[in-house]
Amino acid sequence: MGADLLVMMFGVAAGAVSGLFGVGGGILFVPTLAFVVGMSELHAQATSLLAIIPVAVFGTWRERATGRVDWTDIAVIGLAAIATAVLGSLLADVAPQRVLRVGFAVILVWTALRIMHGVRWRASRASAIDPSHGGD
Repeated sequence: MGADLLVMMFGVAAGAVSGLFGVGGGILFVPTLAFVVGMSELHAQATSLLAIIPVAVFGTWRERATGRVDWTDIAVIGLAAIATAVLGSLLADVAPQRVLRVGFAVILVWTALRIMHGVRWRASRASAIDPSHGGD
């Protein structure tokens, strides 16, 4: 099986899992590209970030019909994203791969902790509102 087909299959799987569970696809896609496909950390992260562009464009295009798209916010976020992407790519070019890998791992752990905190907060709030809920 060609590497390109393998990457596409992992991309589809990461997209499906992220859609089902509400996690960012990069959480799955970057480690898969780095450890399974054998890409460098820099290339795995860059590939994952590049995959966001069509998703963001398609999502914006679909939502514009609802009237909930704030074009000013899109412009501000878009310009900030471009500026920070350029800065991040310049930093990533000079950072050792180990620093990128550890940094990504720290972000994954931080994200997991934030998700766990949110789940616990919602469960405690639900049990406070409805004591029969029991936080399950």
